[in-house]
Order: sequence, then structure tokens, then C-alpha cells
Amino acid sequence: MTSDVRKGMPETKIDKKAFRRRFYQAFYDPAFDTVKPELDRAMELAWNAYEEGRKAPRTCPAGPDFADPTYDMSVEWLAARDAIKAAEQAHRDSSRPARILIINGSPRSEHTCPGEMSKTHRLIESAQQEFAREPGTECEVLDLSRLTSEYGRQIHPCKACFSTAPTLCHWPCSCYPNHALGQVHDWMNDIYPKWVAAHGIMIITPVHWYQAPTTLKLMMDRLVCADGGNPDPTTTHGKNAQHAKELEAGWHYPRHLSDRVFSVVVHGDSAGAENLRRMLTDWLTDMELRPAGDAALVDRYIGYYRPYATSHADLDKEQAIFAEVQNAAITLREAVTRYRAGEKAPGSSLRDPRPK
Repeated sequence: MTSDVRKGMPETKIDKKAFRRRFYQAFYDPAFDTVKPELDRAMELAWNAYEEGRKAPRTCPAGPDFADPTYDMSVEWLAARDAIKAAEQAHRDSSRPARILIINGSPRSEHTCPGEMSKTHRLIESAQQEFAREPGTECEVLDLSRLTSEYGRQIHPCKACFSTAPTLCHWPCSCYPNHALGQVHDWMNDIYPKWVAAHGIMIITPVHWYQAPTTLKLMMDRLVCADGGNPDPTTTHGKNAQHAKELEAGWHYPRHLSDRVFSVVVHGDSAGAENLRRMLTDWLTDMELRPAGDAALVDRYIGYYRPYATSHADLDKEQAIFAEVQNAAITLREAVTRYRAGEKAPGSSLRDPRPK
């Protein structure tokens, strides 16, 4: 097997003139003119960080838990890892209530350009009401519409480290923040512990152009590190592609989210809901999460080929879909109870002969 590192893509380095122009785009408002000398100084500092490639400007020795305890690790990455470790402990604590994470996959929000709440939000409220009936259940909503409506809230795109070697894809992701490139405010370090702590995952989402909405797909791609990712970046000396390729032989593909149970509810107005429900189910199953049951996997159309302007009124009339969402929640809660009691899914002890 050849494991050489292939190079040859066009250069992406920009000159100082282009850097300056992009830097000041964040301060287009004339109100910033009063602090131009300070911004000039900040621009020079940012340019130096870019020139020197200071991706992680604050580091410390990795410590005894790592293959190379002396390797300088990003303090931000170590904090993200500690949060995941704490979430793992909470997940395993049988004395704590069952934890459900509901994910709002819609980017639509009344607080930004659409000017109106999403139908997804209303379906989530229905699920929350059902979970609230069970005193032994904690429910948290991860609202991905905040990516479109909240200042500084971002999920940066996956850089596809896994495609070079799974060992280069670190758990949690070490691609961000990249301070040299200004790739900061990444939400995923807060999102990873939410998935880890959860016993059940419920995704409620619309379909956009036959696919997952951008907000949901961003999170999905960045969860690749949860499925085979390397929890020890010192073994690859950070992002050393050659070392990662050499380490891949015999890699055990740790499944960091395995055995959690899930529900998927997809809604649309004309086409694609069935396909997206299948794709989300396949994606979660590939990560070794377990479908809660048939009633927990729902795809429905609201206001089928009706005007968009009346879609909320059409949802008002579709009381059956609210009942189906509640049934999905009940099914998920029952599956979580069985999971926490130690029930194993059929075939869960088998070894995957084709880990990928």
C-alpha cells in the first residue's frame, strides 16, 4: 500500500493588500472610523499571526494521558476534550435522569430575514411537551437556527482530514479554532459534549432541495470525528499527514457515540422528505447509533404543493403530525429506558469487517 502524501493544488496564500481589505470588511460601519489607529494596529498584529501561521497561539504540554506527554497542545483543544470527558461521565451515571437532545435542523427564524418562526420549531415544542410528562427525563434543544440569527455563532466546514487518514481526524476536532486564519467562534466544541451526554437524539428538520439544510449538514460533517476519530493528536504530531497515514494500519475506529438511540422527523412541502429521512437514518446508523423504532422515524408533508404563505395555517390543520411527533418522542424515551437498562441491540457484539 502506498501512503505518500500527494501535493499540487493551487496556492491559497494571500498578500498583505488582500488581507488588509478582508480584515477591514468586518469594520465597514462608519462608527469604527473613530478608532482607525487602533484598528490599524490590530490589523498588523493579525497579519503577523497569519504570516507566521499561529493557528494555536496558546499551548501547554499535553500531559500524562497522551502518547507524547511533552507535546505542546492547544489549551482550547484540551478544554474541549475535558468537556467531553465530563459529558461521558454524566452519560454513564445511572443515577441521573435520561437525557434527550432535540436538534432543530431548520435555519429559519423570526429573528432574522424570514421574519417568522419555523414549522420545525412548532414540532419541537410538541416533542418537548411529551418529554416533560416523564419526570425522569431531561430534554435539551440544540437550535441550529442560531447560526443564522445570533452574532458570532458559527460552525466552520469540515476540512476532510479523515479522507487523508482517520488518525488525522482528531476527537474532538482540532482543525478549529485556527487563529492565524481568523477561523474562530466555532460552535462545535460546545456541541460535541451535548451529543456525548445524551442517551437519546431526536432530529427534527425540514428538507431543503432534497437534502439536509445547510445548518444541519455543517454539524453532520463536523461529527465525522465522532466515528473513528483519533483521541490523541500527539500520535500524529498534530496535523502531520505522513505520520497519520503510517498510523492508519490496524486502526480500531473508535465509535465515540455508539449505542445511543435516535429518532428522526423530516417534513417537507413537495418532495424529498422520504430520502432525507433515510439518509439521516443511514448516517446515524453508520455511527453505530440505534434507531428507537419504526414509530420514531417519520417523514411527512405539510401543505403539500400549497402556497408557502399559508404553510403555518396548513400545519394548524395537520393535527396528526403533532401526534406522530409525540409518538416518536414516546418511542425514543422507551428505547432510552431499555438502553440504560443494559439491553443490547441485535448484532451489537459483531465486529465490523469493513470499518470506514
